[in-house]
Amino acid sequence: MKQTLLFLFFIATLISCKEVVPSDKDGEFKIVTTTGMLADVAKAIVGEHATVEALMGPGVDPHLYKATQGDLTLLKQADIIIYNGLHLEGKMGEVLEKVAKFPNKTVVAAGEVISEEQLLLVDPDNHIYDPHIWFDVQLWSNTIQPIQEAIVGFDATHAEEYRANAQIKKQELDSLHSWVVAQILSIPEEQRILITAHDAFEYFGRAYGIKVEGLQGISTISEAGIKDVSNLVDQLVNENIKAVFVESSVPKKTIEAVVEGANEKGHDVEIGGTLFSDAMGAADSPEGNYDGMVRHNVNTIVNALK
Repeated sequence: MKQTLLFLFFIATLISCKEVVPSDKDGEFKIVTTTGMLADVAKAIVGEHATVEALMGPGVDPHLYKATQGDLTLLKQADIIIYNGLHLEGKMGEVLEKVAKFPNKTVVAAGEVISEEQLLLVDPDNHIYDPHIWFDVQLWSNTIQPIQEAIVGFDATHAEEYRANAQIKKQELDSLHSWVVAQILSIPEEQRILITAHDAFEYFGRAYGIKVEGLQGISTISEAGIKDVSNLVDQLVNENIKAVFVESSVPKKTIEAVVEGANEKGHDVEIGGTLFSDAMGAADSPEGNYDGMVRHNVNTIVNALK
């Protein structure tokens, strides 16, 4: 009941956005994104012409995220709102879909422009796709276009600059993708098995030829049970896997239970490091931008599995 009331309050508060006057397009305007990965794209395109702020900071799990009063204020002030979609933001996604209907708000579900053929279907009955699209760098580059178009639509004065910045970002992601391919190929093929706390890396596995296993499903709302842990322990032993990984936004106790179970069966397994899955690192760290996050993850995986 409490959650329902909060949700209704959220909608009612956002409806008042219709009374908010948009920023002067000749000056700096405001972009609010849900995740840091989306903020990274928006910042690259908009340059100095807008402030960009992400609601979900380092270590935040978007699957479980609950909006705060401060978020409501940011959404009311925003001229452009960008979210991932594909059910990543959970209940908040419903709110953002409603906000998209308000006349003075530009709202973009960047992940939902990707064709269904390129997405991984995880629940055919409910037509649900894996939302973790940023782990395939080439697939993630598809979000540049809708974000660019939203920014140009709001501020046509600097359209050519925005388009040029978007092209530079695209080239940077193409280069990053090639780097990831080369690094993963350095791992012996039989050792290319990535085991993490939740199933966030399937796009990564498909794009770069590495087998992926997650202890939980694509959403951290589901919890791993004893049988899940036991099955994963058996896989570690049977396939002689030497390392598993924890995630910065997911509690590590279940992965630690897997390691302990494997060790009890006489198979040495270590935690190969911490990966950034649903959130980037701190803003002042190398992992605080998309490129740095991807490079950290890949270097961590390669160093542990080679």
